[in-house]
Amino acid sequence: MTTDPDTLAVYAARAADYAAMAEGLDDHPLAAFLALLPPGARILDLGCGPGVQAAQMAAAGHHPDPVDAAPEMVALAQARGLPARRADFDAPLPGPYDAAWASFSLLHAARADLPRHLAAIHAALKPGAPLHLGMKLGHGEGRDALGRFYTYYTREDLLDLLTVAGFTVTRAEERIETGLSGQPAPGLLVTAHA
Repeated sequence: MTTDPDTLAVYAARAADYAAMAEGLDDHPLAAFLALLPPGARILDLGCGPGVQAAQMAAAGHHPDPVDAAPEMVALAQARGLPARRADFDAPLPGPYDAAWASFSLLHAARADLPRHLAAIHAALKPGAPLHLGMKLGHGEGRDALGRFYTYYTREDLLDLLTVAGFTVTRAEERIETGLSGQPAPGLLVTAHA
């Protein structure tokens, strides 16, 4: 979803590694999210990666719209039989959606751009529709050991941004997440409603 060339290059080079890692992730957050949805929900999967979660959404009878900026990730998602498409965070969102899943994707957006992206997601959701947002906690912006660009937020700042975008936060859970870099880092999983 990012247009940062160094971040996209990491995902291009490590797409297979990322897919293997994603297969082993805790699926409890996704199960809790799916429990909020009506049957046959249309779900925006913003930053779908290799499509692991989108495939689980489809298996549960829903209709994911998986999008990612890395062509290699889109290809992996399409290989799962998903209608994945290439797009960045500024691409139009063809709502209305019944839900949105943005799991550790928007953390690659620049700080100045996040309010605009959250507003666009809110506008693409049906009233009351849930958003799952996963972000890393911290301060500032920078690159990880692999060279990917990250923007970090405090819990309070992130919840304030969601409120300003029109969301009502109903759950915020802090967790230690270990991603592709292999380095444990604090993260925040948020459920909010449009």
